[in-house]
Amino acid sequence: MGCAVILFPVLPILFIFLSSLQNNSIKTSKYNFFTFLPLNLFEQFQRIANAYFLFLLILQLIPQISSLAWFTTVVPLVLVLAVSGVKDAIDDFNRHKSDKHVNNRPVQVLINGMLKDEKWMNVQVGDIIKLENNNFVTADLLLLSSSEPHSLTLALGYFHFCFYLPFTGEVKCEAPNNKLDKFTGTLTLRGEKYALDNEKMLLRGCTIRNTEWCFGLVIYAGPDTKLMQNSGKTTFKRTSIDRLMNVLVLVIFAFLALMCLILAIGNGIWEYDKGYYFQVYLPWAEGVNSASYSGFLMFWSYVIILNTVVPISLYVSVEIIRLGNSFYIDWDRKMYYPLNDTPAQARTTTLNEELGQIKYIFSDKTGTLTQNIMCFNKCSINGKSYGDVYDMSGQRIEINEKVDFSYNQLADPKFAFYDHSLVEAVKLSDVPTHRFFRLLSLCHTVMPEEKKEGNLVYQAQSPDEGALVTAARNFGFVFRARTPETITVVEMGETKVYKLLAILDFNNVRKRMSVIVRSPEGDLTLYCKGADTILYELLHSSCDTLKEETTEHLNEFAGEGLRTLVVAYKNLDEDYFQEWIRRHHEASTALEGREDKLSELYEEIEKDLMLLGATAIEDKLQDGVPQTIETLAKANIKIWVLTGDKQETAMNIGYSCNLLNDDMEDVFIIEGSTSDDVLNELR
Repeated sequence: MGCAVILFPVLPILFIFLSSLQNNSIKTSKYNFFTFLPLNLFEQFQRIANAYFLFLLILQLIPQISSLAWFTTVVPLVLVLAVSGVKDAIDDFNRHKSDKHVNNRPVQVLINGMLKDEKWMNVQVGDIIKLENNNFVTADLLLLSSSEPHSLTLALGYFHFCFYLPFTGEVKCEAPNNKLDKFTGTLTLRGEKYALDNEKMLLRGCTIRNTEWCFGLVIYAGPDTKLMQNSGKTTFKRTSIDRLMNVLVLVIFAFLALMCLILAIGNGIWEYDKGYYFQVYLPWAEGVNSASYSGFLMFWSYVIILNTVVPISLYVSVEIIRLGNSFYIDWDRKMYYPLNDTPAQARTTTLNEELGQIKYIFSDKTGTLTQNIMCFNKCSINGKSYGDVYDMSGQRIEINEKVDFSYNQLADPKFAFYDHSLVEAVKLSDVPTHRFFRLLSLCHTVMPEEKKEGNLVYQAQSPDEGALVTAARNFGFVFRARTPETITVVEMGETKVYKLLAILDFNNVRKRMSVIVRSPEGDLTLYCKGADTILYELLHSSCDTLKEETTEHLNEFAGEGLRTLVVAYKNLDEDYFQEWIRRHHEASTALEGREDKLSELYEEIEKDLMLLGATAIEDKLQDGVPQTIETLAKANIKIWVLTGDKQETAMNIGYSCNLLNDDMEDVFIIEGSTSDDVLNELR
């Protein structure tokens, strides 16, 4: 790792980065004016037929064995190389155009206390830049401030200052790498040290949404950005057709060599047995003094004479076919999407044969097979299931009468729920029910937007969170506003401001998130939501009976294909929490082993939780998914779908999207957690 010091002459700002200084220009093209010819020829001569004809041309320049004029080989070879070279040049020219367009995008940079327009490629590490709504993010930025109330977007709640006033700061961070989900660094400002992580970064390639403006400090630029670190070099790709043609040409070479060898041996035998006596009429070439040497030279002469056995024009024919197939893809009416006026576009002429090689498809479920539009459907609170309506005999009945939320002026009119008993429980001030919806209104990372009085819009990173917060809103626990230190909730018409003391982030290992808040009454509470398999291990032993009842409901929800989460809480002791938050600050500002230290602290405090219940959210399949999967299966393509849902939910979705069907025999479940266990189950 290199160390760079960046000094700003007008503003006394000092930032130290543990990374190399880079400007922000990028390059995705393969060639330039000087390197195109040698590099492209090198790539083209990796095709065996091209290399063969180059070798043939060299042979034809040797008088003793040349039997054909050299231009008979040069003309077709140059033609083939020219056709492929023009295609490669056009592809790379388009890359140059794209690079030029990106590098010359305008951006506002803070220079000498004033905002000035600058090109992307001239931005450097340490620059402070301003982005506006719908702007592309110029480089990997540390988000400093934004137009959001209390600079909420930045997640650096302590960074309230005016950039036109002098200040001094120091940033230390890790070397450039390709890990999109991780960033470790520290910021020292006015003597205070703050932790920097991925939540405080804006990565190149993203777009600013729902924010009028924001300021960011360039941490990584150009090739050092995480996007470019992941892109890799543009490489020469060979399709399976290219590899097949190379194999076929090798077979033809072997056949040609065999023919030439037989003819050369025959020539040597004839010259030794008969030709020696005919030298008066058929003299040997100059320098030839034996029948064996004559046969050796004749071998190469036959290689030249029989060169048409190797089909160099095959490559040109294949290129023309590829070009035609790419046009067919562009013109395919069945691949046209009228809603967005978007036709199919083959960005490479080899796309058709690349698609034909596919044997396996690995797909995510959420947002790929499903619409990623989440709806709060059912829930279980304190052992009672809500969402279904039953008659007097206990039979489930269908009902179309929605719950009337008109008593709640802040309710979302688009929210639909049909079980009136849950509203009654809320109105009767049922303690577990109130605590359940209070948790949903507090334990999240949603951002509220209220441009008109009472017209709340939630901006959520995850649609699941948006659905849960909207449900709490309609049942009387309205998440109204947040700052870096507080969360404002309107509970049954009464506005309450909770102090946000800590957020215990969700990740794929923890499979849960928690918040620690202090209520207006001074109570310290940890609220947690996550996967049932994880949270059940963290529950207090007094919750065993409730856990069994909740598990039954979870299985019912999962059997209907619903996404489930378990919610729990814990009251905290003041002295213990103060000692814990001190250690939390030390761990969060550590440059080494930060994740492990934080994970240990999270595990320590997330114990002996009290179970509240579970949520069930519906995410409907996209239109045409079952038919698409059925068609792919007919093409004998194996499909794998990745999901974090419960097993019952995954099975239900599998049948509804035609991944599984009733005609399948021996559908079985593998439950092994190691490779050996899985192999044993498969056997």
